[in-house]
Amino acid sequence: MSVMNTAGSISAFLARYTAFFVIGAGILGYFFPVLFSWVSGLKQILVLALIMLAMGVTLGLSDYKILAKRPLDIFIGAVAQFTIMPLAAFSIARMFGLSDGLTLGLVLVGSCPGGVSSNIMSFLCKGDVAFSVGMTTVSTTLAPVMTPLLLTLLVGEKVSMDPWDMVLFLIYVTIIPVGIGSLLNIFMGHRESFKSFQKLMPGVAVIAFACIVGGVISVHGAKFLESGLVIFACIFCHNAAGYILGYLAALLTGMNTAKKRTLAIEVGVQNAGLATGLSGKFFPTVPEAAIASAVSCVWHSISGTILANAFAFFDRGSESKNGKEDRKENTAS
Repeated sequence: MSVMNTAGSISAFLARYTAFFVIGAGILGYFFPVLFSWVSGLKQILVLALIMLAMGVTLGLSDYKILAKRPLDIFIGAVAQFTIMPLAAFSIARMFGLSDGLTLGLVLVGSCPGGVSSNIMSFLCKGDVAFSVGMTTVSTTLAPVMTPLLLTLLVGEKVSMDPWDMVLFLIYVTIIPVGIGSLLNIFMGHRESFKSFQKLMPGVAVIAFACIVGGVISVHGAKFLESGLVIFACIFCHNAAGYILGYLAALLTGMNTAKKRTLAIEVGVQNAGLATGLSGKFFPTVPEAAIASAVSCVWHSISGTILANAFAFFDRGSESKNGKEDRKENTAS
């Protein structure tokens, strides 16, 4: 077996058991934070860009043509993003009787755009990556208007966001690397050497994402245990509501399986890292808001990866079952 074949097999193994590697990285990040403390600032942006490049090489012209034929899907996704999560956060906070500070943190998470990590989760579960990137792009572009508006309407707190900073971040982390990857695939996708390179990308994305999660936990891991059972229960319910209601929204609007999975993940996985930063910048006197945001950041990364792997395992189980049925039919005939 050649080196590239071996590397491809390792990449497939990493993609198959992503959740275990990500959780393992999280555990290491908690007990040995120095291992992942480097994943911050510019280095974190570069790691995120590497993940997006890995996904970009899977996208070709056909993906964009399909996406262009149904712009309504992006609109539906954006509406779901900025209605389901903020309203669910407010309702759950009231249901559990959270303090004003924790309510602010949970609603802040719900009012943020979809996280970049949702793109890799869609990639790993064979969702619609072009749709995922499109949704992240649109929700992030709308966030400078929607996030402050939702916070004002739901909890009466005002926050101003620099739209240009968010647009630049989106361009650097998402648009450019995905665009480069897509162009490589479009112009070099017919080459066998490039196909071997593509097979390595899932493993690269998994390792990079594990580093991101390890980095988040190395910084915020202590807050995860300090948060208490009630706030974790609220974050769990909020996250789960996003997955379930996002999937139902896709189901009710006639989307295919790949888009259903993508919308579930896009709605459920918020950019809680942005929420953590915003809470520190605009609400420094409300530490509970930062705790809710930081714990959400950790949990969304873990749960989204588990869900993506669950979808992938379901596919493999279905393929195995269909293969057995086909063999039985061939034997009978």
